[in-house]
Amino acid sequence: MMNYATCPRISFDFTGRFLIPVYILVFIVGLVANGWGLKSLLQNWRKLKIINVFVLNLGLADILYLLTIPFLVVYYSMKNKWIFGEAFCKITRFCFNVNLYGSIGFLTCISVYRYLAIVHPVKVMGRITLTHSVIISVIVWLLVSVQSLPDMFFPKTFRNNTEKCFDTTDNDHVEDYLKYSLGWTLTGFCIPFLITLGCYGHVAVVLWTLKRTDKVLKQRSLKLLFILILLFSVCYIPYYAFRNLQLWSRVLTKQGICYKWYNGVYIARQISRVLVCLNSALNPLVYLHAHEDVPCCSKRCGHKLLL
Repeated sequence: MMNYATCPRISFDFTGRFLIPVYILVFIVGLVANGWGLKSLLQNWRKLKIINVFVLNLGLADILYLLTIPFLVVYYSMKNKWIFGEAFCKITRFCFNVNLYGSIGFLTCISVYRYLAIVHPVKVMGRITLTHSVIISVIVWLLVSVQSLPDMFFPKTFRNNTEKCFDTTDNDHVEDYLKYSLGWTLTGFCIPFLITLGCYGHVAVVLWTLKRTDKVLKQRSLKLLFILILLFSVCYIPYYAFRNLQLWSRVLTKQGICYKWYNGVYIARQISRVLVCLNSALNPLVYLHAHEDVPCCSKRCGHKLLL
């Protein structure tokens, strides 16, 4: 049995004081913003055609997560005492992960679609149908569910103490969870992020190099590029970086290796959890811009045919 007393104690009191008010704020703002965004989306349903399917699924993923927040608020307000049972703990964490990776997946789909509509309108025009977007959405849900499912098989409580609900796992399985988390980060975040960055990087170059592109439409597309990059940079990158770093610090602690930065990493990890949940409140910004007409970079197509 490893003696953890040799390492300085991490202050866990920060979690409850910090997360509770932010979770409440995100829950209220997120529900209002997503409700308003989905209402706006449905009002323009006939006009939006294909891309609305991805935006609709993005909103559903956000609402799925927001509905789990009240249970987490109760958990942290009772000083990390989970009263809803181990099974529901795993379901709550599963919903969080599905929302997180689902949001990333559908943001990536929106980016790819905008890229094709702007840069390759002639090649893809008429080939991508509403049925295709529905099938792609189903595939995204299946992929994120498969990625998140192994997390449910890791213990979420401390041995026989069912009053805990870990967002990762206990110390006995932390080495395996770190390996799983690194693979999860690669497939669920890094690859979609690079795809999104590549698509909109190319779009930005095309829009700024073609003088015939309408300035208003150019600004709208670049604004969506900024929003998506902001969502990835602010909401997601810190979360994945500090989650894996904290898991690594726990592995080192088990080996009796101690560093002063452990407590700082823990606090940064909690802040990153707040940042990542903010995506549910910020994603409605995508609703405002994803359905706007996109500039066509080919003389052979019109704006109305792209969406």
